[in-house]
Amino acid sequence: MSGQASTRPKVPEGKTDRLITRQNKPNKAGFVGYDTIWESFQKVAEYKTPKQP
Repeated sequence: MSGQASTRPKVPEGKTDRLITRQNKPNKAGFVGYDTIWESFQKVAEYKTPKQP
């Protein structure tokens, strides 16, 4: 175990259909977190006022 590095290797960015996962930089305690970015499943339609009778 003496030859092992004490840092985690850099993980490539993960991409799926609607999800992106990125690795954060390690903090002082050595914890490596991940950012999870979701794309919206819904589309937002522009509101148009109805015609007056």
